[in-house]
Amino acid sequence: MGKGFLTICMAAILLLSNGCKEQHKKADKTEVFPAEEGYHIPESWIQKRVEKANKRLNASEAGKVIWESMEAHGGLEKWFGNGYLSFRFNYQPLDGSVPRDTYQTIDTWSNKARHYSTTDSTATYGWDGENAWVKTKDSTAFKYNLRFWALTPLYLAAQPLVLDGEGVNLELLPKVVYKDKPQEVVKVTFDSGTGDAPDDYYILYMDQETHLLTALRYIVSYPGYFPDGGNNPEKFMELVSLKTVEGIAFPTKFYTYWSTDNGHPKGEPITSIEISDIKFQKQLEEGFFERPEGGELLKGL
Repeated sequence: MGKGFLTICMAAILLLSNGCKEQHKKADKTEVFPAEEGYHIPESWIQKRVEKANKRLNASEAGKVIWESMEAHGGLEKWFGNGYLSFRFNYQPLDGSVPRDTYQTIDTWSNKARHYSTTDSTATYGWDGENAWVKTKDSTAFKYNLRFWALTPLYLAAQPLVLDGEGVNLELLPKVVYKDKPQEVVKVTFDSGTGDAPDDYYILYMDQETHLLTALRYIVSYPGYFPDGGNNPEKFMELVSLKTVEGIAFPTKFYTYWSTDNGHPKGEPITSIEISDIKFQKQLEEGFFERPEGGELLKGL
């Protein structure tokens, strides 16, 4: 899945940047860096961005559902005000193909990211807001598309909080019953020119009572994987468990399946994803997200 989980996610790299301009089996319910640079987003900026998102989302029925879910997950004010977000994202394909397992730190305001290998802390890659970069002694340390994966984990870990930006289109779909509970359903698409894969879509399932995300369906159309156009078959991602950290509800486990024609998970899981070591912090090293000395700028998709 790469930038749709993959694509969905690369719509994140620019989609999220645009936002700056303006339950297989039921589970029960990072690295810390030297502090030099404080989290400096003024409260007034946060309030203005939250108010703008509130007004825009509550102007449509689909948007109201997303706003209620954002609030249920902790709200945009905490999301942007808590500081830099760190977590471990362990993506394990169950067919034995290449895993993606890193510790990462994210600037939730401007959607910059830095990843470290869980087996070699000197192997690192990131997204500085405009470009992807990598620094590693071993060229095989990351055997996957780094531009795509720089922000994809954030986009999965933080739904629906990452939907406050421009270029996002919401459509209210008929309610469904999932795991014996009624779900509100919203389809998300993107304006042309939004992110690297504007043809992506995903469909969010939110518990009608709690408004918490329970599952999502999506396609991957990232040009880095589909240079001649097209996309992979739809997938169904089941949220297995949640954990609240500093007021924000995060998923801690997902299972991914192929989706049936009528939007249900098909067969056995094809991917297991675990999110752990979740924390917020107010300070980071100066220039933390910038390409380090000796780092390689990654070109193209």
